[in-house]
Amino acid sequence: MTGADGDAAAGRADPDELLRRVQADEARARRGKLRVFFGFAPGVGKTYRMLQVARDLVIDHKLDVVVGVVETHRRADTAALLLGLDLLPRRKVAYRDHTLEEFDLDAALARRPQLILIDELAHTNAPGSRHPKRWQDVEELLDAGIDVFTTVNVQHVDSLSDVVAQITRVSVRETVPDSILDEADAIELVDLSPEELLQRLREGKVYLPDQARRAAEHFFQRGNLLALRELALRRTAQRVDDDVREFRQEHGVTEAWPAGERILVAVGPAPSSARLIRAAARMAAGLHCPWVAAHVEAPTSRGLSERDREQLDTHLRDAAGLGASIARLTGVTVADAVLSYARRHNVTRIVVGKPTHPRLRDRVRGSLLDSLVRGSADIDVHVIGGDAPTPTSARPAARVGAAEPGRSYLAAVAVVALATAVALGLRRLVDLPDPEMLFLLAVMVAATWFGRGPSLVAAALAVAAYDFFFVPPYLTFSVTDQRYVLTFAMMFATGLAISALAGRLRAQERFAVGREERTAALFALTQELSAAERAEEIAAAACRRAAEAFDAVAWVFAARPAAPELLACSQPQALLDARELGVVRWALDRGDAAGLGTDTLPGTPVLAVPLTVGSTRPGVLVLRPRAGRGPSVDGQHLLDLFARQVAGALARADLADRARASAVRAEAEELRSSLLSAVSHDLRTPLAAITGAGTTLRDAPDLPAASRDALLDDIVTEAARLERLVGNLLDMTRLESGTLVLRRDWVPVEELVGSALHRLEARLAGRAVTVALADPLELVLVDPVLLEQLLVNLLENADKHTPAGTAIELRSSQDDDHLELEVRDHGAGLAAGDEERVFEKFYRGANPASSGAGLGLAICRAIARAHGGELTARNHPGGGASFRLRLARTTPPPAAPDPPADLNGPT
Repeated sequence: MTGADGDAAAGRADPDELLRRVQADEARARRGKLRVFFGFAPGVGKTYRMLQVARDLVIDHKLDVVVGVVETHRRADTAALLLGLDLLPRRKVAYRDHTLEEFDLDAALARRPQLILIDELAHTNAPGSRHPKRWQDVEELLDAGIDVFTTVNVQHVDSLSDVVAQITRVSVRETVPDSILDEADAIELVDLSPEELLQRLREGKVYLPDQARRAAEHFFQRGNLLALRELALRRTAQRVDDDVREFRQEHGVTEAWPAGERILVAVGPAPSSARLIRAAARMAAGLHCPWVAAHVEAPTSRGLSERDREQLDTHLRDAAGLGASIARLTGVTVADAVLSYARRHNVTRIVVGKPTHPRLRDRVRGSLLDSLVRGSADIDVHVIGGDAPTPTSARPAARVGAAEPGRSYLAAVAVVALATAVALGLRRLVDLPDPEMLFLLAVMVAATWFGRGPSLVAAALAVAAYDFFFVPPYLTFSVTDQRYVLTFAMMFATGLAISALAGRLRAQERFAVGREERTAALFALTQELSAAERAEEIAAAACRRAAEAFDAVAWVFAARPAAPELLACSQPQALLDARELGVVRWALDRGDAAGLGTDTLPGTPVLAVPLTVGSTRPGVLVLRPRAGRGPSVDGQHLLDLFARQVAGALARADLADRARASAVRAEAEELRSSLLSAVSHDLRTPLAAITGAGTTLRDAPDLPAASRDALLDDIVTEAARLERLVGNLLDMTRLESGTLVLRRDWVPVEELVGSALHRLEARLAGRAVTVALADPLELVLVDPVLLEQLLVNLLENADKHTPAGTAIELRSSQDDDHLELEVRDHGAGLAAGDEERVFEKFYRGANPASSGAGLGLAICRAIARAHGGELTARNHPGGGASFRLRLARTTPPPAAPDPPADLNGPT
């Protein structure tokens, strides 16, 4: 026996299970507690009940409770329960000309109450929020150690959304993963009869009158409410059943608790198992309870032939198709493994078939039925007759190794003969007191290498050889000393025991190797999927690992509206024909496996397994096994695990893509808002000045010439200001979009500086500008227009932030590799943390003198990076801010030679 089944059967706690419990307890101690108030429809009173419980905790236990978000839907009785509770202000989010109020996660984490109330767990947050779903906000609160009360309806449970849509004809888009409910510390069902709920709807206690009338005509029909109520009750009962099973495991309860029925049917390769499966399915349907189809591989049993294994796989697939859970068990005996599993999983009924073999076999090897009945205690055992065996099935199937049984038996005989020869040789050389030890070694070798049958033959031959060659009278089978009879019996019994132990070890080795291979395959897949980010990388890893694990060619297709899209294939140039592509489409559309080894299109050579996450199917995994047959039950289980892992990874990649897209949209929205707020003011000011001056000129034709000239100067100045703003916006757009093409040329640094100062001559009039350029002057390969614009922007920025009468410094320096240009002012300098922020678009700083759109420095850095350089800002030790442009030096081309002089002079 191996694994958890062996530990349980031996009465010991499974160490892996103990470790899992300890780790779960530690994680639970650090994590906040989640309590879910669960209902089958809106209006049953979930929010009202949540507020009642919260108020009791405040009054009775002085608990620090905060209302994070509660929707009263204008219900006065619900709103009354909020009085006296601490309300967390909601976060306002601008979205499409509307202001939305959302739960403020950051404020809740900063407030850090003992308990927070979060209504409507399935709610979708406004764009730009940290998490797209409210249940993700709750997860972060729980991770921070804050207890949470929340509400959810059954139609929002992810695994039930399709069922709800089928019942109500209403598709629910906002869902909550089942794992949230599974991991909740408590689920409280808030129940109400459909009649009472409909009465509340008519009285306007659920929706407003118009909305209530539409709801009564569609979702709130009595039949829908009855079905939803049953779903909610079943989902809650499932959670209670899981809690009971966990309690039994933690407290070591072994006797059955018939609080809820659970059926186990023992399945084997015999044809009679088909009738047992159907009987168990009918019994489970009548009792409305779960059931398990279990197969036990005991080390004492002989291996199954290929035909028997295929028959067993067929039975287990049929059971799974009828709604059973599949369990593959190991144990010393079938009865021990079945009873151990039944006690651990609170099974109340065991279904087995009537014995059809001779009674003598039970007397020799023990009766499965008798062992089950005697060891079942409070568990009921149902004995059912199987299907009548057909002539084909009545013939014993060939076992593993039957293709060459003679060779194994001959090898066993040879081993005993070798042991006899060695013993005879040793007896001639030395006095060998215990030659029987050599024969036991021969039996052990035969049992280990050749199986149980050859080992029994070896044990019998070993006894005969020992009697013939080593027991007087020698070379006869006569025994004069009766004491040797006991020796013969012990040798044969020891041989039998060794044979049984060796067989058990072989079975354990076989199970351990199979389990290790499956675990290694899953581990390798998980490692590669965790490192993959894009869907194509995930699909390639899935194809590679699936091809290795199942010895097949593997494809992964993504679900697309028009047709499945191939993401990856394990074998280049491997194609699917039209029929195989039809299997892929069927699996994607229906959400069920199709093709080889299934009930749907079994004649095709490929097996298509849909990749399902909740109610979505991001793709399908396709296998074409090289052996030409579908995977076994164990292989099918591994394939299901593969599909879940790949589906989860694809869903993660999709969510990451959506998150990136949402971040881009949020950034674009923020950029648009910043642009509008910045540009609206900066455009409005010059436009207002131009409009005012122009209106005055139009309406007052008799203005003095001086006033008229002043107004015209204002128009020209503000128009130039407006032109600079629009030019900056256009430059920023071209630089960020990458459409700007640099027109590089060799230009002296002195020429660039002089041109920039000339453009700003009017603005810098009356201010001293100190220019200190390196000697000798350098030629630089730049776009002269853009670099001049960079210097102009830096000088304008320095002028803006330097008090009147204070000088501006412009310096250059150079080394072997770089040229530096520095513009320094003597103003207040940069605020703490502004060394990088000043280069952000639309950032103006805290200085009151910071007017404009906040694009000048952003454009400067973009121009510098377009040239392969870098622009940095820092406060100068002597006061003021210093902006440094660093460009890589390149070797200028050689100067062209002067033309030769005309010796003859002009003609």
